[in-house]
Amino acid sequence: MGAEKESRFGLTALYERIRERQREGRPELSYVARLSQSGQDAVLQKIGEECIELLLAAKGGAQPAMIHELADLHFHLLVWMGLAGLSLEDLEGELTRRSVPSPQTHNL
Repeated sequence: MGAEKESRFGLTALYERIRERQREGRPELSYVARLSQSGQDAVLQKIGEECIELLLAAKGGAQPAMIHELADLHFHLLVWMGLAGLSLEDLEGELTRRSVPSPQTHNL
């Protein structure tokens, strides 16, 4: 079980790799670089496609398909976040703000 835990690849590691690929800008070697260089509209279109695919997988009820499409959606959201100059800390900060009861926030 220890080796399995060490090999996990989380959102932080994925986001760091995405940002690295965006900075390197080598579209001939990297899907992330290629998609990022296509611009925000292309990335947003992919996000829309992945949302639809996730909804269809959820409707179908097969958990492996749902997990696959959820991973695709998260991946493309992280690509867009990198283009938009947003960080995981920005997202975590907003989630933290929402977790604290306040009339000005959308509480979780």
